[in-house]
Amino acid sequence: MAIKQMTKANIHRLLLMPAALIGLLGAGQVMAAGGVCERIVVTGNPQYPPILWVNPDDDKHLVGAAVELLEMALEGTGVKAEVLNVGPWSRAQEEVRSGRVDMLAGAFLTRERLGHMDYIYPPYAEVPSVIFVKSDEVFPYSGWDDLRDKTGSTLLNNSYGMAFDTFSRDHLRMEKVSSIEQSFQTLLRGRVDYVIYERYQGLAVAQQLGIENQLEILDGSVINEQLYYTLSHNSACNSPQLRALLAQNMQDLTNAGEPRRLLEKYRAQWADRFAPEEPQLIEEPVAQ
Repeated sequence: MAIKQMTKANIHRLLLMPAALIGLLGAGQVMAAGGVCERIVVTGNPQYPPILWVNPDDDKHLVGAAVELLEMALEGTGVKAEVLNVGPWSRAQEEVRSGRVDMLAGAFLTRERLGHMDYIYPPYAEVPSVIFVKSDEVFPYSGWDDLRDKTGSTLLNNSYGMAFDTFSRDHLRMEKVSSIEQSFQTLLRGRVDYVIYERYQGLAVAQQLGIENQLEILDGSVINEQLYYTLSHNSACNSPQLRALLAQNMQDLTNAGEPRRLLEKYRAQWADRFAPEEPQLIEEPVAQ
C-alpha cells in the first residue's frame, strides 16, 4: 500500500507496530502466473491451541494445526503462506479487515465478518464453546437466560455464532478483554461470575496457567460453531483463482480426514509441553 493511499488510522497502526513486524508485512506481494500471489500473509488468534499458538522459538510467527493444514492446501499452487503473530485476536482481525494481512487462519461465520471477508469452504473444524465457572461455587444453569443477572468475561471481538452474539448484546453484561488469561484471572478473583470461551482452547490455556483444577465447565453450555479460513476483501491477493484453488484443495483434504488428524497431532504436541518430566535416575558409584 503506498503511503499516499494510507488513511490516518492505518498510519497510526503502523507507528504502533514493531519495526520487524512492519518489515514482514510490507515485503510486497509478488504475482505468479494466473494472477495468484506467490506469498500470502496470514494471522489468527495467538491463544488458540491446538489450532494456533505463538511459536515458542520465534514469537513473530504462529504454529499449530491451522498452519500445517494451510501449507497442505497450498501445495502445488506456487503460493507460500507466512503465518505471523500480529498481537491479540482483536488486532489480528483488524489487520485482516484493513488488508494489511491477507488471511485469517480460523474464524467463525458472522454477519459482520461477511462484510469484509470471503470464507473458504468447507470449514476445517467444529469448535465447541462453553461457559467456565469457579469449581468451588454453585452456579445453577439450564440455559442462556440464567446468565442475565451475572457478569461474564470473554475476548474482545470474539464471536460465538450469530444467535449467541445477538443474545449477549441485548441481554448480558460482558467484560471484554484482550487475552483469555485476563478473563480467567478476573473469574478466580471474583470480579466476574463466568467466562465464555472455546472449550479446548480454554482448557489448554488453563493447563498452561496451572489453574485447570480451579475451573469447571457448565453442563449444557456448549455452543458449536464451524471454523473457516477467510480472505480479506481488501487483500491484493484475494482473487477468484486463489479462492477456487483453496476450496478445491480443502475439500480434498477434508474428505481424506486431514483436519481431524492434524488437530489430534497438535493437541498432543501442546499437551506434551506441560507434561511432567520423567525423573532421571542417578546411578550410584560402585564401591571399589
